[in-house]
Amino acid sequence: MKILTVLPWIAVALAAQTPTIEQSLNLKAATSPRISPDGRFIAYLVSETNWEENAFDTQIWMAMTATGERYQLTHAKKSSSDPRWAPDSKRLAFRSNRDGSQQIYVISPAGGEATQLTHFEGGVESFQWSPDGHRIAFTSAGAEPKAKKDRKEKYGDFEIVEGDYTMVHIWVLNVDDDKPNPEALTTGGQFSVGAFNWSPDGKHIAFSATRDPAVSSSGSADLYVVRLSDKYVKRLVDTAGPDRNPVWSPDGSEIAYETANGRDDSYLNSHVAIVPAEGGKPRLLGESFDENPHLLAWAPAGLYLEALQRTASHLFRLNPASGAVERVSAPPDLQLGQSSFTQDYSRAAFTCSSTNHYPEVCMASIGNFTPQPVTNMSDQLKGFKLATRELFEWKSKDGTPIEGILIKPRDFDPMKKYPLLVVIHGGPTGVDRPSLTADRSYPVEMFAAKGAVILRPNYRGSAGYGEKFRSLNVRNLGLGDADDVISGVDALIAKGYIDRARVGAMGWSQGGYISAFLTTYSDRFKAVSVGAGISDWMTYYVNTDIHPFTRQYLKATPWEDPEIYRKTSPITYINRAKTPTLIQHGELDKRVPIPNGYELYQGLKDRGVPVRMIVYKGFGHGIDKPKQQRAVMEHNYEWFSQWIWGETAPAATSGGAVTSAPEAHPRQ
Repeated sequence: MKILTVLPWIAVALAAQTPTIEQSLNLKAATSPRISPDGRFIAYLVSETNWEENAFDTQIWMAMTATGERYQLTHAKKSSSDPRWAPDSKRLAFRSNRDGSQQIYVISPAGGEATQLTHFEGGVESFQWSPDGHRIAFTSAGAEPKAKKDRKEKYGDFEIVEGDYTMVHIWVLNVDDDKPNPEALTTGGQFSVGAFNWSPDGKHIAFSATRDPAVSSSGSADLYVVRLSDKYVKRLVDTAGPDRNPVWSPDGSEIAYETANGRDDSYLNSHVAIVPAEGGKPRLLGESFDENPHLLAWAPAGLYLEALQRTASHLFRLNPASGAVERVSAPPDLQLGQSSFTQDYSRAAFTCSSTNHYPEVCMASIGNFTPQPVTNMSDQLKGFKLATRELFEWKSKDGTPIEGILIKPRDFDPMKKYPLLVVIHGGPTGVDRPSLTADRSYPVEMFAAKGAVILRPNYRGSAGYGEKFRSLNVRNLGLGDADDVISGVDALIAKGYIDRARVGAMGWSQGGYISAFLTTYSDRFKAVSVGAGISDWMTYYVNTDIHPFTRQYLKATPWEDPEIYRKTSPITYINRAKTPTLIQHGELDKRVPIPNGYELYQGLKDRGVPVRMIVYKGFGHGIDKPKQQRAVMEHNYEWFSQWIWGETAPAATSGGAVTSAPEAHPRQ
């Protein structure tokens, strides 16, 4: 039996050179940049931690493009979000829940008091200015129907599964009215509206809509147009698989949109298609572009879109006549997102980052794309000793090339031996990048400062590497993913600087599933943390809110092919399990319902494997409040400090002992 050494828990913030968990949670982030049509201003959001209210608050900031001056525009106690410019650049609309629900407000870019534009029962989900700036269209589920209120009054509250949907519809209001009165443009129970867009002449709105608002119905999205004069709705596209995100041509004669082109499998590429605004046969564009395009705008020079390219992301321009795609942004390792454009499309604002850099809001000329930061969020990291990020490549068991992010301590010495911790992203179509980010769920910087090397693998199924790569875990979930992780561990051990006796793994969502697979299927790890992970595909399938996901990846229901559900479920291999495992789960998780956590917990407990399960009360799939995020990170720090470094966890946050004593799993 190994004697556990009692050490100070976080070693006084590791010499005060590494951000603590709380300092990481306090890091601000700049997002959602919106450049004004005239190019004079960039509005953007800054998120900040509010410990008193236990929230991540966002407020709107403004940058003047000519001078670089920045100032905070909104100061309310409640968050402000979704800034959108009026066409004349003289007004900025945004959403805020200052009166208890999300409503639209309008403010001058020079500052002053914001005017509340809507007082709409049911709140506002999304909105957009009309081209003339006199109207705003927005989506909302509206007030609770009277029939439902009456039912609740008579019978109490209950839900009819897949029978109690409240559809989202489009409403429009006149901004110039003293008391704007929203008018419904779409109604009824035939569809639920998603993304929408005004026609250039302001006479029509194109929108995508699903058969109902359930997440699992996203694949049913079709394309429609509503005429404002008489509210006539016409369906333009009804191909199988989702058709969404409509964007009008400059002359209003055509509509571009994202389409699955009849292939409703989330791991396959989507494409851009164009359909006549009056209806007709769509034409598909850029079929050779091997990633999922996110359509942004249709300019005279072509269609602008964003897409991943391995761990980078870029702005592209698609020629609507030829279908040719060209990359607009540079340099090659740029991580660009959330682009917006001036009215003449000469400049763009966007978020940007690169290897070992913290994300900023940037701007660039479209013709000579050189990103120029307009924020200085990275100043928050001055004085900290941070780990370094680099790309690392290896081959999996079947020869598939895999890439990941290798994080090394700042004073890394290849002649030394380091513990290795694997942090596995979710998705599976997520992607890890080599930029600096604030730690969430896993205190990566503190692990590195403690002397660990960290690997973040972009395992098969990850976005950014093309359709074929994303398809490699179809009917191969867990098995192929685990091989990718283990082969990455082996590749690093072969480098000579990893202590093979001290390797741990952790992840959330799909990363939690892979971690659960590793803890039951493999004996290579000394400790594992499973965050909101799937343990049994049958349990998952009958409880989740996204049933199509399982059918798409396993190509069957459990009634049609119970063997594939058994083969890819971590719980199947529970009798192999030896690895000390921490299980973390949100109490109200609908995406990966909590029975998955309890099933793994009981199986490990019955096997005598050291296990601890922590349930975060009131949370769903993501733990999205700072105090509970602090708990999640501290619990992970304690768990790996105990099992990788041999320390004892402090009683204050551990919440009690594991179900088996450490000596039940002696170190090797």
